[in-house]
Amino acid sequence: MFLDCRFSSDIWLQSDFTSHDFFSEGIAHNWIKNNVATTCSFLFFSGLWWTWRHRNLMCPSQETWTLPRITFQIHITADILAETFRPVPIQQTDITMRWNNNNCNCTVLNVDGSCLGSPIRAAYGGIFRNSAGLYTSGFSGFIATTTDIFFAELTAIHKCMLLVVEKGIETMVCYSDSLLSIKLLTDHASRYHAYAVLIHDIKDLLSSRNFSIHHCLREGNQSADFLAKLGATSNEEFSIRSTPHPNLLPLIRLDAMGTAFPRA
Repeated sequence: MFLDCRFSSDIWLQSDFTSHDFFSEGIAHNWIKNNVATTCSFLFFSGLWWTWRHRNLMCPSQETWTLPRITFQIHITADILAETFRPVPIQQTDITMRWNNNNCNCTVLNVDGSCLGSPIRAAYGGIFRNSAGLYTSGFSGFIATTTDIFFAELTAIHKCMLLVVEKGIETMVCYSDSLLSIKLLTDHASRYHAYAVLIHDIKDLLSSRNFSIHHCLREGNQSADFLAKLGATSNEEFSIRSTPHPNLLPLIRLDAMGTAFPRA
């Protein structure tokens, strides 16, 4: 009915389906399958639909449409299908990140670990700021006993906790871009973990005062990253930096101003 009927054939020919291959397929399933996979698939679907519609008009109600009227409806429907199923371009939204104290009115710390060079040199660093983003202190250090970045990240957190306790600070929020470290410190960690003792010590320090620790993205942790890399370039196991390194000053200013950086 859809292909061999004389009137159906005229509809296809009028709709620009004129190739010999279109009319030579003898198996209906293959004929449909081959034509829905072409660039004219919407026109083909519309042709099937309006051929069927016209057949139903002819049989029950004895109504016959002209070929131009049918092909006009076929092309209109094909255009509607093409518009309906037109791929919508994905809007690329630029994600930006900045240093954020989350409106905490207390001491804010950012810490980071680093593994650089060949051979690898592990180090850690951290920066103390007030809630306005002004620098109050910093620290960094080289870790000669490891090349494990995860241990460097945990060491940075541990060192900052010890410093906060030593300074007598009762309320503090700490940020690290090591998501694994944050999960181990805020969730349950196996007592058989390679760094179980270090993790346990940090948890004890966190619970001893009004301390909290959170994950941040690295774009908001650039000042701590600078100090960690600075630690990797020295041989000092621990160094307090009461004044900021000159090359750190631009980063501190950008953080304090709320400058947003594109997410890599």
